[in-house]
Amino acid sequence: MLKFKKFRTILFAVGISLMVSTTAHAATSNVSVSTYKIQSGDSLYKISQKFHTSIAWLQTTNNIKTSLIFAGQTISVPSQNTTTKTTQTYTQSDVDLLARLIHSESQGEPYNAQVAVGAVIMNRLKSPLFPKTITNVIYEKDGPYYQFTPVLNGAINEPADSSALSAAKDALSGVDPTNGALYYFDDSATNAWLRAKPVALTIDKMIFSYR
Repeated sequence: MLKFKKFRTILFAVGISLMVSTTAHAATSNVSVSTYKIQSGDSLYKISQKFHTSIAWLQTTNNIKTSLIFAGQTISVPSQNTTTKTTQTYTQSDVDLLARLIHSESQGEPYNAQVAVGAVIMNRLKSPLFPKTITNVIYEKDGPYYQFTPVLNGAINEPADSSALSAAKDALSGVDPTNGALYYFDDSATNAWLRAKPVALTIDKMIFSYR
């Protein structure tokens, strides 16, 4: 998908799992929802900010397959001040793989950018547009092409350093500097399709965008 850098890794004892508790707007069945009528000038990003949720949550809850919404359309949104505490278990393999991707994609970038790379993977897990496991998201193909360059060039197999490991744990815990981004690329990318997407956040040379 994108043009990126390299990466290292930390090994875990076999069988260790990471228990992550997050306070956030979770699955639709666990969150009190209300309705919102879309106004002229609204976007999924603006609505996510207004109701303190993510774009991925809005897309999943309302079965929205793209970023297109229309004035007058009514959608479900989290009730104000409603949060749900959920506990998710991630295996040692999940943590290690996510850390290796973060390392290979954002080595040398600020720590916030490393967490943001991990957050993109977590946002894809929540989106109806992508697979439902960390492994399947990272190894997903678009036709004959892998979504992430490190999978294609083998950098994903290099061990992650301690910074990437910490960033992976933060992302798994729900930290998301991008507030719902589903894509990222570096500032040298020339792909017009990526460049046309709404920018969520720019950190140093890395750009994070919505669908």
